[in-house]
Amino acid sequence: MSENGVYTHQFSEHLAQQHLTGSRCKKCGRRFFPPRIWCPDCQQNDLEASEFSGRGKLAAFTVVYVAPTAMLAAGYDRKNPYCVGVVELEEGERIPAQIFGVDVHHPETIKIGAPLKAVFVERGDGEGKKVVLGFEALE
Repeated sequence: MSENGVYTHQFSEHLAQQHLTGSRCKKCGRRFFPPRIWCPDCQQNDLEASEFSGRGKLAAFTVVYVAPTAMLAAGYDRKNPYCVGVVELEEGERIPAQIFGVDVHHPETIKIGAPLKAVFVERGDGEGKKVVLGFEALE
């Protein structure tokens, strides 16, 4: 397995344990989530594990009515849409994630800048079971 494959496997294990573990460059201090094996800022590959708080705010969003296969399997469709957004973590990184606890049938009520916290959602069964990262509105 490649070094990046090891990072991906470790990232999935950390999510299953409900930890947001990214990486931090030892030279320049930049933090990354999900973890990286190389820092694009200073071109170094000396990174270490770094825990993230799981708190952030909504930077952008959309409501999805035509779901891809994985989301169809999770029960989402035209009659049961879901929200996906860009979350700006307290630590500065921005990541895409499903947003829970918002009214997808009234998207005008979803507010940019709303505080969010990480949630860990189990999807699938048996060997295909995995934990995915989402965020829940605090308001």
